[in-house]
Amino acid sequence: MPWSWRYEKADGSPIDAPDLGDETWTTQADAESWVGENWRSLVESGVDQVSLLEDGRVVYGPMSLHPPEG
Repeated sequence: MPWSWRYEKADGSPIDAPDLGDETWTTQADAESWVGENWRSLVESGVDQVSLLEDGRVVYGPMSLHPPEG
């Protein structure tokens, strides 16, 4: 089953990130590694949070890409 990320604004509305493509991965670990390596680029593209999908079903999320305020 393919794994993918849904890119979202802070209010949960989905956004397109055409410069990042619509990639899919064969494993959850590969998808998580990718977002761990690319979260800064996602934020620069206007993405506030992401949700992980397996074959279109939300596995978890939304997960903020911004550092916690403290």
